[in-house]
Amino acid sequence: MASRALPLLQLTATLLVALLATCHAGSIAVYWGQNDGEASLAETCASGNYEFVILAFLPKFGKGQTPRLDLASHCDPSSGGCRGQSKDIKMCQSRGVKVLLSIGGGDGSYGLSSPGDARQVALYLWNNYLGGVSSSGPLGNVMLDGIDFDIEQGSANFWNDLATDLKNLGKNGGKTVLLSAAPQCPFPDEWDGGAISTGLFDHVWVQFYNNEECQFSAGRGAFMDAWKKWESVPVGKIFLGLPASKDAAGTGFVPASELTSRVLPLINGSSKYGGVMLWSKFYDDQTGYSSAIKSDVR
Repeated sequence: MASRALPLLQLTATLLVALLATCHAGSIAVYWGQNDGEASLAETCASGNYEFVILAFLPKFGKGQTPRLDLASHCDPSSGGCRGQSKDIKMCQSRGVKVLLSIGGGDGSYGLSSPGDARQVALYLWNNYLGGVSSSGPLGNVMLDGIDFDIEQGSANFWNDLATDLKNLGKNGGKTVLLSAAPQCPFPDEWDGGAISTGLFDHVWVQFYNNEECQFSAGRGAFMDAWKKWESVPVGKIFLGLPASKDAAGTGFVPASELTSRVLPLINGSSKYGGVMLWSKFYDDQTGYSSAIKSDVR
């Protein structure tokens, strides 16, 4: 009887470990597109390190402006050169990597003037990037998985309308449109806070850098206070946003060994823990940060 009980206990323990791993499994998201010399989109996805790749940025839209994509030296959208990225995007998606377009950014000319303006921007994004009717979108014939809100300037008004319109367009078009946001760690975020509070966002990668009062270097207490506040928002998963090297941000870099030994153990038991977001692929190429942390993130 004892000889039969031991394998049963071992099986139960194995299943429990597997269940816990599934419940709190994390992944890595990375921003791509703003630096010369970073790996191609195809190479980025082929690495196997990332579950989300966020194309940065669409820095001009709204208020009657003609939207403009900016992927730095990767391609020239004005000449149709970025349509060549469609092959890489489809390859990423075939590997299970979700590809999103980030709107906004630290530099640019963007904003919304009214609910009607938000509706027009939503229609543009749907038609050109998410699977609508346009056959000549800036990235060619692709259906991206969603839109990322990296709003860092201007007014906080009407972003909730844009989020609602994008989700509704997806529902009416038979497609799940993922929504993500990249707020700063001081809570609530000055620009994205209203939109995030709608409960429509699937992922929020909080920037725990360039904000000395709430990043990990401020101390465990300040960091955990900020993290717990973000846990309270009605979103699917919260990601810890970090620079992939010291050069990627002014403050907030956490060495990989410190992240895995001191930081992740504080948050990866949370039901809302989603993983780590890195800025950006260029800096990750230089440091190998994602490779160093991926086994601990997951």
